[in-house]
Amino acid sequence: MLFHSSLRLELARSFGAVLVVLVTVVMTMTLIRTLGQASRGNFNPADVTQIMGYTVLAYMPTLLALSLFIAVISTLSRMYRDSEMVIWFCSGKGPSSLVKPLMRFAWPVFAVVALLALLVLPWSNQQIETLKSQYERRGDLDRIEPGQFQESSDGSRVFFVEKNAEGQTTGSNVFIATTERGKETVTSARSGRIERLPQGQFLMLNNGQRLERVIGTTDLKLSQFGLYGTQVSEDAGSLTAYVPVNTLPTTALLKDLNNLHLGELSWRLGLVLTAINLVIIGIVVSNVNPRLNKSINLVFAMFTFVAYFNVVNLGQNWIAAGDVSFAMLMLLLHGGVFLVAMLWLAKAHNQWSVGRWLARKAARKPVVMEQP
Repeated sequence: MLFHSSLRLELARSFGAVLVVLVTVVMTMTLIRTLGQASRGNFNPADVTQIMGYTVLAYMPTLLALSLFIAVISTLSRMYRDSEMVIWFCSGKGPSSLVKPLMRFAWPVFAVVALLALLVLPWSNQQIETLKSQYERRGDLDRIEPGQFQESSDGSRVFFVEKNAEGQTTGSNVFIATTERGKETVTSARSGRIERLPQGQFLMLNNGQRLERVIGTTDLKLSQFGLYGTQVSEDAGSLTAYVPVNTLPTTALLKDLNNLHLGELSWRLGLVLTAINLVIIGIVVSNVNPRLNKSINLVFAMFTFVAYFNVVNLGQNWIAAGDVSFAMLMLLLHGGVFLVAMLWLAKAHNQWSVGRWLARKAARKPVVMEQP
């Protein structure tokens, strides 16, 4: 129908414009936050662009659902204000007749949200964690900048190298201050080189001296050496890293259905179900009085969106903690919202109201005529 095609065309324009604005805002906020984290040493400054891209990609299911919700509300609200809906309703149609054309427009968005939530979301989170862990687990000597004092990852050592040769494997005028096992040591050498052994990374020092003191005493021990080796990092392969649940593929979550994995599954599936329910809610909240402020429905819609997604996030924590089951949350939350939205839509379609019901009930009462 002509009405359906014009409705989908306007929805596409509004959806595209809203999506571009939201993505731009999220990219700006993500860039600022990522730069702040990089300045604190959480990320490699060279990886800021990649991390920003992966972060925005992880936010895309939520952005798509919100863009579709706003597009539905803004398009239908405009049609109500311009009295286009009056013509549509005069032809014998009601608000429920909008479900079919809106779903025909929205189903590709639902498919993309499902693809992103189930496949791309864990992959992007995994890429972020990989970049972060690689930077955090880099060797202590990799942190050193020539001419600057640099602290080790655990804070037990302070390094200083006056000059590094090409390749970052040798240096001159090396200084190391260490505090561990109840001792303070200061080691200096004219030169040093890095050697990687199966046990880890070692710094081999040449022609230096070592000053050692037990903490709490004044006794000093001074020793000279021609060659001295100290381990500066453990073997990276022997370190076990914690794997966040949001980085696990959906297939891995399905293989081990514990509470933590079920909580993550409820979040990923909830993104798709939330997007579907928001379209139905958007049909109902778009019907407002033209005399009222046109932004009232948008404010209510944003409040609904924030509340809905916060409950979905809380539901993930409840399932992970074992407070509620996966099936119960999905049924009560998403099924309950769908049922309420459909009843709300049926009320608007059939124009149900308490006053009208009481008037009909009063009209059905028989009139008793008293005889004189």
